[in-house]
Amino acid sequence: QVQLVQSGGGLVQPGGSLRLSCAASGMIFGIAAMGWYRQAPGKQRELVARINEGGSTNYADSVKGRFTISRDKAKNTVYLQMNSLKPEDTAVYYCKASLDYGLGYRDYWGQGTQVTVSS
Repeated sequence: QVQLVQSGGGLVQPGGSLRLSCAASGMIFGIAAMGWYRQAPGKQRELVARINEGGSTNYADSVKGRFTISRDKAKNTVYLQMNSLKPEDTAVYYCKASLDYGLGYRDYWGQGTQVTVSS
């Protein structure tokens, strides 16, 4: 059983910073990619950032230049450094890992963590 445990999040003022962490554990043979999604109330879940096994990254236009995704392969952990936070960034943030089992991929999700940006 694979588990993704998230940490971080909380309440910050506009312009502030937060760092999210997501650690994967369990029966893991390979992680093709890890990413962060977010979902605001009444809205669809959207991709925020992702990083693949080679270190290539992709960001949503709304966060590019402000957020940075990174990965510690040895710890099976992905991070999301969020700077210059805006009220529009308020959402529940979810970590996702795409695990490679040779025959295909299987997605696993973290429990989610609330990020609230408000003065």
